[in-house]
Amino acid sequence: MTEIRADNPFIVQGDQTVLVEVASPRYRDARDALLGFAELVKSPEHIHTYRITPLSIWNARAAGIEADRVVDVLCEYAKYPVPATVLTRVRDYADRYGLLRLVRGEEGLVLECADRPVAERIAREEKVARHLAGRLSPLRFRVDPTARGRLKQVLVKAGFPAEDLAGYTPGESLEVALRDRTGAGDPFTLRHYQRAAAEAFHGNGGEGGGSGVVVLPCGAGKTIVGLACMDRLGASTLILTTGRTASRQWVTELLDKTTLEPEAIGEYDGESKEIRPVTVATYQVLTHRRRRGEPFTHLGLFDSRDWGLIIYDEVHLLPAPVFQVTTELQARRRLGLTATLVREDGREDDVFALIGPKKADVPWKSLEREGWIATARCTEVRVDMDHGLRMEYATADARQRPRIAAENPAKLDIVRGLLARHPSEPALVIGMYVDQVRGLAESLGAPVLTGSTPQRRRDELYRSFREGRIPVLVVSKVANFAIDLPDAAVAVQVSGTFGSRQEEAQRLGRILRPKAGRNQAHFYTVVSRDTVEQDFALKRQLFLCEQGYEYQIVDADQVGSRGNGRE
Repeated sequence: MTEIRADNPFIVQGDQTVLVEVASPRYRDARDALLGFAELVKSPEHIHTYRITPLSIWNARAAGIEADRVVDVLCEYAKYPVPATVLTRVRDYADRYGLLRLVRGEEGLVLECADRPVAERIAREEKVARHLAGRLSPLRFRVDPTARGRLKQVLVKAGFPAEDLAGYTPGESLEVALRDRTGAGDPFTLRHYQRAAAEAFHGNGGEGGGSGVVVLPCGAGKTIVGLACMDRLGASTLILTTGRTASRQWVTELLDKTTLEPEAIGEYDGESKEIRPVTVATYQVLTHRRRRGEPFTHLGLFDSRDWGLIIYDEVHLLPAPVFQVTTELQARRRLGLTATLVREDGREDDVFALIGPKKADVPWKSLEREGWIATARCTEVRVDMDHGLRMEYATADARQRPRIAAENPAKLDIVRGLLARHPSEPALVIGMYVDQVRGLAESLGAPVLTGSTPQRRRDELYRSFREGRIPVLVVSKVANFAIDLPDAAVAVQVSGTFGSRQEEAQRLGRILRPKAGRNQAHFYTVVSRDTVEQDFALKRQLFLCEQGYEYQIVDADQVGSRGNGRE
């Protein structure tokens, strides 16, 4: 008879999916252990589904999780015996990490194989072989240094990730250190998880350190991790950001928390083209070109100095042209910073190959329990469409329906009601469609910020919001990116980019910086009932559930409306 352990939450299936029963008394501990080596696929109310993939196991191995630990977790929390085929595949995936190593020696850059069968298989993979420059011995291949990135890409796709131990150019040296006190005179020290992340990336300066990704919630200080890595390396640094506002925040933090002087820091964006020992550039300017098909105007920035470190802020948003350049930059140290490794284009394996494996990933709920980020309450509010709009929706084609549902006028009263619930808390109202957010701003009597808002006006609005002179700010998807509004405690999203989990991470992150008092934040999503918005919301919930947040669904009549609540 098959042994059944009723209190255990896992049902491990032969296709490498793991069903997790939320009602199990062991759910939380089991989920936290599972997240180290599996990806959340879907999360309805009672049963969540995770998937074990080669990439999830390789990232786990890079983070120090051995195959035995993965097997132990699956067996410890399984309700039924774990299929032997799953355990075999886990060990197979884990064993492949490290079978191939890129090293540097007297013969130049060399790919070393652990044994002859692996070497023969690699030599016969057409897409791999074209990047090998000759065979030195049965287990060793010469590699052209310019092919280092492309070789790692194709090896990952072939199922054989190469551990890159070839080292990095030191780059131009730079005197930089973290301050003991900020520019304002406040004590400053790294938090324990920030220090651990920087140490994991640096790897004591050895061949195993110097490239990789640090995953931390928005508001947990990813920028500080970047500064700590600069402190350890002492080298000229190129920092790539999502926009000018984010660039200005990096410059502010560099001046506030490091010993760098202003003349050592340059900004490279649409308005300024300064190249200095530390240069902060935007993805937008790097991917600029005059016409489609012409060369990108500013990619030469990557070769403009002898950079010792390149930091990719919000690496999950890395545009394709920067990926292409990064393929050629494998001799430079590379640090990716992100709140989520989920990419909507499915290029997580390219992040692994070209930026590096995951070096640190701190659970959001762990930081919440320690008080480093705010406690968040997540709620979906479902609102009806009137008869006329329902008919318009029913007769529209599939491309028009998401916008019709998103711009449901009935959402305005819900937004008013939600804001009235939190009359003294700074709030963001976030939407995707510019006409919608402008209409909401006018109805609420609140200022609006969109992609066309001039940078000077953006800075004014951010400053007024931080100083409490603006209680509500209505923003388009520009709020998805790194904006520093530490006092924001409420976010109401009325429309979004379909089912984007990365967008959910960014928007939730806008309100997670620690708060005085109860340290409580509220995250609302307003959804038109019985439309594609409900399907999108279900996909977006994946990120919240993955981080351990409970997601409440309520009806519109449970919110109510009492004016704008901001008299």
